[in-house]
Amino acid sequence: MKEIIAIVRRHQVPASKKALEEAGFNALTIQSVEGHGKQKGMGGWAAEVDPQLRPLLKSETPAGDSFMKWVPKRMLTLAVQDDEVEKAVNALIKVNQTGHIGDGKLFICPLEEVVRVRTGENGPRAIS
Repeated sequence: MKEIIAIVRRHQVPASKKALEEAGFNALTIQSVEGHGKQKGMGGWAAEVDPQLRPLLKSETPAGDSFMKWVPKRMLTLAVQDDEVEKAVNALIKVNQTGHIGDGKLFICPLEEVVRVRTGENGPRAIS
């Protein structure tokens, strides 16, 4: 079993959810997060792609060399069987890849154990 953590642009959540559902992944957790990559929160292009960022980026002013912009993103998390990882990853890449900075990141992590609280099922049955 694997956990897939996807960090994507906020406006890409509906397309990401639809792509995952069409690929057969209906169980998903979504969280609001913020952060930045190597660019330390670049402005211009991200604001063009995600118009809701414009007011946030315009109001920030540099404070010395330590200035960093925290870019709002969404984190999608899902647990999948080992043989389904490629299908889920491909679905996420297909809808989020533009070739520009800020397309996001996917993290694929091993899951030692999963337990469905309601039934007590564990292992692969708990995420089926």
